[in-house]
Amino acid sequence: MEEFGSYLTRIEGVLEKDATYKFEAYTFVLAALHDTVTKLDKPRHISGRELTEGIRGYALQQFGPMAKTVLNYWGVYKTLDFGKIVFSLIDVKLLSQQPGDKPEDFDKIYDFDEAFDRGYKIEDE
Repeated sequence: MEEFGSYLTRIEGVLEKDATYKFEAYTFVLAALHDTVTKLDKPRHISGRELTEGIRGYALQQFGPMAKTVLNYWGVYKTLDFGKIVFSLIDVKLLSQQPGDKPEDFDKIYDFDEAFDRGYKIEDE
């Protein structure tokens, strides 16, 4: 349980420095990363583009047509915001990076309106 407390404390530390994004945005990105990596044949480092696409799929899976509204409520309006969140998590040692990784790797991957509003499809059950 101590590890969980450390995790929460680290995210709270990020929020004390910069409250641009809500706490949930950070935990969501971590969950989306986990979801994205577990779908790979074997775990490996993923690019900003891969994570951003994984976040899109995870958001639509979790929130359906409300995905954009939820992300916006958390302060996330564009894909570069995901990069800023990831690098804040790297700064507090909750994630790691490879040489050459940068927040801009997440920039302009997709348009939120297209990806979350017009891109949403109801799956047949």
